[in-house]
Amino acid sequence: MNLLAKRYYTQIITGFWSQRFAILALGVLSALYFGTLGVAWAVTGEFTRWGGHFLQAIGVNVEQLGYLKLIKFAGSPLTRPDGVMVIAMFGGAFSSALLGQHFKLRVPTMRRAVQALVGGVIAGFGTRMAMGCNLAALFTGIPQFSVHAWMFTLGTIGGTYLGLKISMQPWVKGKPKLSNVSQIGDRAKSEYYRWQPYFGMLGIGLFAYYMLQHMGGSYPVNLSLATLFGFAFGFLIQKGQVCFTSAFRDLWLLGRPNVAKALVLGIAVQTLITAVFLSKGMAPNVIWWAGPNALLGGVMFGVGIVIAGGCETGWMYRSVEGQLQFWIVGLGNVIGATLLTLAWDPIVYPSLVEPFSRIDMVKQWGMPLALGITALLLAALYVWADWRQSTKEKQFSRREGCA
Repeated sequence: MNLLAKRYYTQIITGFWSQRFAILALGVLSALYFGTLGVAWAVTGEFTRWGGHFLQAIGVNVEQLGYLKLIKFAGSPLTRPDGVMVIAMFGGAFSSALLGQHFKLRVPTMRRAVQALVGGVIAGFGTRMAMGCNLAALFTGIPQFSVHAWMFTLGTIGGTYLGLKISMQPWVKGKPKLSNVSQIGDRAKSEYYRWQPYFGMLGIGLFAYYMLQHMGGSYPVNLSLATLFGFAFGFLIQKGQVCFTSAFRDLWLLGRPNVAKALVLGIAVQTLITAVFLSKGMAPNVIWWAGPNALLGGVMFGVGIVIAGGCETGWMYRSVEGQLQFWIVGLGNVIGATLLTLAWDPIVYPSLVEPFSRIDMVKQWGMPLALGITALLLAALYVWADWRQSTKEKQFSRREGCA
């Protein structure tokens, strides 16, 4: 391959696997997941069910817990579409990490471990109080025209700002640790990385073999499809490094709009495809209460993901990259969601949820107006991202002029 051909090949591959492409592909897949299986792409609901299994194991009568009834707690992770989808997401993200030579065990400091746990608990509690995480709200709730998803989004944007202010405090940041460059080593020459792509290809091959063995026959079709979609979701979130934390945190801190703009485009594409399914008679499944629970839950989620360092998709792919800190974030998510399950009936539901309505834009105003309102709100998010970028650029220019 000559130099010019190699350059064009590199540009095509780089463009194909860009973050924007990954997010657009996720938007399309998420819409098709809903259209094919009739369920939403979401992960924290399944994490909450894992907490339900723990409560069951220690003797709690889970049949009396209203929240577990609400999210249809039954079976096991291997018999639920959400369960096999989440497991497959880890597999897809791990295979992608190996293909890209991104796997390396990294042990957090005690300070970062504590922040990961605390942030994970706050995010887990908040996201389930709002009835969904960044996926079930931004990547499913908005395309299904639920007002609660927009309240969660606004809360998340405000929460990431508060979380950033908290994380910038000296007692949270701690002191920087310097490392000698000579101790880092040459990644390109390391056998540790050189063999990873082969294991990644092996993982994809084993997954393909598994799917061929289970497609059809006595294995339920919905579980097969959920597994297939889950692997693709996981592969794309790792390949595109898709993290909602960076989407909003980077806007507040640096004015960097790349992820936020890509998310707007991905949600827009998903909304159009989802609208087709809804217009053909499919019923939305994430129309939740547009009450204080959605707004407050979004704020808690935003604060938690910044302190923890990753949202639901972010901690999932980073954990299989070998970053042990994010397994702690995941544990915190499950703990927070479980605490919400216990607090739902006596505290959260009576005061923050029950007095308020579920608002479906399509039922309320019709599909054309619902599409128009959603387009205007998405455009406003895009313009806000542009404004944050220009504002930060002006601030940096003034600082450089004074230097």
